[in-house]
This record gives sequence, structure tokens and C-alpha cells, in this order.
Amino acid sequence: MFLKILLLQSTVAADSLATTKVASQSLLDIILNSGTFGVLIVLIQIVLMFMAVYIFVERYLAIKKAGRIDQNFMNNIRMSVQSGNIAAARALCQSTDTPVSRMVEKGLQRIGKPLRDIDAAIENVGNIEIFKLEKNLANLASISGAAPMLGFLGTVTGMILAFQQMATAETITPSLLASGIYQALLTTAFGLAVGIFALIGYNLLVANVDKVVYQMEQSTVDFMDFLQEPTA
Repeated sequence: MFLKILLLQSTVAADSLATTKVASQSLLDIILNSGTFGVLIVLIQIVLMFMAVYIFVERYLAIKKAGRIDQNFMNNIRMSVQSGNIAAARALCQSTDTPVSRMVEKGLQRIGKPLRDIDAAIENVGNIEIFKLEKNLANLASISGAAPMLGFLGTVTGMILAFQQMATAETITPSLLASGIYQALLTTAFGLAVGIFALIGYNLLVANVDKVVYQMEQSTVDFMDFLQEPTA
């Protein structure tokens, strides 16, 4: 009876030790256990995550800077134009690093020409500025779609590996299937994490670009309006 109790305690202790060992596995251990192809996919997804973070931070700061407009900017331009001091208005535009200031400066360069030509020149500059604001947004959108697809590829190949091992092994054990299942689940988790971040970041940046474009359009309308006002 005493021997049975000792054996039972030894079994419980061994199970507890095994559980502790599994629970103490680091993320790196889990990645390495997912097989060569699984590790490759995870590394690609990590690179995509770094790219997504870089694009989001860089574009967010650039768009935020572009949307920072002095409320008195257009009023000062108006007063300079109405007083006939075009040089002062252009100097103010050159000292202000925003898409609106560059559009207004192009319009000031065209003063004296038909309003249609001025409007066309401002619109051309506006299109260039919008293109600059949207730089790398397409790449971020591509990452949001590519990362989950890579995860799905890892899922399919992981399940293929698991079933192939089941078909060729004489005895099926959990450890035999672990590599394929690790690959299937881990690549999917990484892909979804990267894809969700990139998608949210892309939508946020697009919304901020739309706000800046609205400011550009509003400033253009104001500029064209006071060009038609009589000068002092």
C-alpha cells in the first residue's frame, strides 16, 4: 500500500513537472517548434510588422504636420493681396511649410492671369500634395492583406505536415503532430495580428488625409474668392 502511494506521488510530481515545463516555454521556443517553414513565415510577418509600424508612424507625423494650419494665415494673405503687396504674401507662403501654403503660393505666382488658369495651377499643385500625403499608404494596405494570407498559407502547410506525419508514422503521439499544429496556429496568429494593426493604421491615416484635403479645398475656395474682391 505504501509503495502504491509513493508511485502515485511520483506520477503526480512528474506530471506537474511536465506541465511546468510546457507552461514555461517562451515565445521563441514556440516559434522554433513550428518547423522550418513556419519559422520562415513568422520571420516574414515580423518584418512586415516593422514595416507597418514604420509607415504608420512616419505618415501619421507627416500628415499631422501638413494639417497644422495657422488660423491667421489666410487672413494675412488676404490683407497682403488686397493692399497689392504680393511679395509679402509670397514670402509668408514660403515661410510656412504646409500643402495649403504651397498651393496659395502657386496661385499668387499666377495673379494677373485669368481666374481659370489660376484655379488650374492651384489644382495641379493640390494633386501633387495629395500624392505626397498618400505616400506608402498603398504599401500599408498591401501589408494588411498579405500578412493574414501568409498566416493562412502557414496554416495549410502546417496541417499538411501534420497529416503527412500521421500517415507515415507507425505510432501517433502528440509530440509527432506538435510541429505541424504549432506552425498552423502560430502563423495564423501572427498574420492576424499584423493584418489587424495594418488595417486599422491604414484607415486612420486615410481619415486624416481626408481632413487635410478638406482644409486644402476650403483654403483654395477662400483664396479664389478674395482674388475677385476689389483691391485697395
